[in-house]
Amino acid sequence: MARFTIPRDLYHGKDALDALKTLGGKKAIVVTGGGSMKRFGFLDKVTANLEEAGMEVKLFEGVEPDPSVETVMRGAAAMTEFQPDWIVAIGGGSPIDAAKAMWAFYEYPETTFEDLCIPFNFPTLRTKAKFCAIPSTSGTATEVTAFSVITDYQKGVKYPLADFNITPDVAIVDPALAETMPKKLTAHTGMDAITHAIEAYVSTLNCDYTDPLALHAIKMICDYLIPSFNGDMAARERMHNAQCLAGMAFSNALLGIVHSMAHKTGAAFSGGHIVHGCANAMYLPKVIKFNSKNETAAKRYAEIAAFIGLEPTVDALINKINEMNKALEIPSCIKDYEGGIIDEAEFLEKLDTVAELAVGDACTGSNPRAITPAEMAKLLKCCYYDEEVDF
Repeated sequence: MARFTIPRDLYHGKDALDALKTLGGKKAIVVTGGGSMKRFGFLDKVTANLEEAGMEVKLFEGVEPDPSVETVMRGAAAMTEFQPDWIVAIGGGSPIDAAKAMWAFYEYPETTFEDLCIPFNFPTLRTKAKFCAIPSTSGTATEVTAFSVITDYQKGVKYPLADFNITPDVAIVDPALAETMPKKLTAHTGMDAITHAIEAYVSTLNCDYTDPLALHAIKMICDYLIPSFNGDMAARERMHNAQCLAGMAFSNALLGIVHSMAHKTGAAFSGGHIVHGCANAMYLPKVIKFNSKNETAAKRYAEIAAFIGLEPTVDALINKINEMNKALEIPSCIKDYEGGIIDEAEFLEKLDTVAELAVGDACTGSNPRAITPAEMAKLLKCCYYDEEVDF
């Protein structure tokens, strides 16, 4: 038996934020990030709409990129003090992911972060509050997914939390928020979205319910990401929808080792973080080549290529991803990332540990080709040096 779960209500299109006026409740806490939502006036609009719905509103601001366990615990404490019956998260993936984890600790203060790291091990939520997610970026699709990524900075590890309990009750996909994205963020989040859709389509858990969503999302992203990157706001709106469709696909079909590698390399090196969407973009062509040794995966990659109008081959799809990365000014390998901030000696020193952690990541289990720690280390080296994958 399989399961397909998405939010009960998804409001999309112009002025979708006005749907907040229809929520029923007494108190809402609004979780947000570093200030762009306030700067552009969206936070004020959210607050006004919730107050029009008759709710008392409290703000929890300042969730950092790659949110930490500490931020999650501070947010949970604020919720415990305020006792909201709605949690409304607005911004990029980080505040929404953080709010999902806060939600669990608010409802179950005795739970531990280690408990939540076990896939599909969350306690039953909605005993105190429902959850509404409003994305401002077009990539993570966390507004429709059963996932959250939280970073333990003491260990230098990103942990993907997974449970259908944390799929939001309401998603609001308003294109006005996506118009505020800077160019580089548009590129990185867009490539995150296409990685979600491609990994979902070749996942061992793909099904008739996820395949159409994944394929249509891939086609839309191929059509609209580069125009969106170049400032076409009509394309930006279509990308906001496309990433959401990709999220519905991967939340139910799960992902693969592109994400395992991105999670475990993201915070591993002292030179700086590797931005998640950029990591996915760099690793995706190498992983497609590695997975294509699996006959079923190769067939499905070829189906993707055919669906987007290419020659139906694995190499045609890889070439397309490489062309998109180049047009989006994304480097081809870790060595070139941000001018070389990931030190080669440190990368090699930590390689075996990072490889082992990546194999143990929650996303590895649904990858179409099994991988050992030794193979993962070889694959990561290919991603560092931009070497051909031939194993």
